[in-house]
Amino acid sequence: MAIRYPNGKKYAAIQSDTKKKPTLGKTNTYSNRGMTLEDDINHSNAYYLDRGVAVIHKKPTPVQIVDVHYPKRSAAVIKEAYFKQASTTDYNGVFNGHYIDFEAKETKNKTSFPLQNFHDHQITHMKQVLSQKGICFVLLRFSLTDEVFLVDAKQLIHCYENQEERKSIPKKDIQSYGHKISLGLTPRLDYLSIVQKIYLT
Repeated sequence: MAIRYPNGKKYAAIQSDTKKKPTLGKTNTYSNRGMTLEDDINHSNAYYLDRGVAVIHKKPTPVQIVDVHYPKRSAAVIKEAYFKQASTTDYNGVFNGHYIDFEAKETKNKTSFPLQNFHDHQITHMKQVLSQKGICFVLLRFSLTDEVFLVDAKQLIHCYENQEERKSIPKKDIQSYGHKISLGLTPRLDYLSIVQKIYLT
């Protein structure tokens, strides 16, 4: 089956070698395991769900099917499909009686986070969540240093709407008003402890 992005480019799944065990040594740390931000969040969400801490899931990406074959009456084979552009953010759910909605982004930049990683419809959605008193934020990962920060949606919206001044958010600013999340094992990325601290206490 051929699945394509909205620009027509074919989708190629990235194969992650999850079975390969890391070699432990003086220079090997948790950050050397090659996990993506999405992997870390998904594993953390599974941990939260299993222990009854929260119910948070990644929103499915809408797919438009354009070519289907029916080799049998009881079976349909999708031959071609396209990913539609997501209309909102990556994750949402409920934690401690509160609605949570957030986006997760990564960059290889060392000193700033490009605002082009975000889109108008995502900013609009964040504003709508905030207007309903939901908890809304972004998780930003600097992949070269394996640092993850939680940044409140209001701060991101302010930066996004002032792109005439800057096309990116300096890392020093993110370190100043963002909240660094330590990487661990169970859960891998305990972002809800930060949410509890800054939004619910």
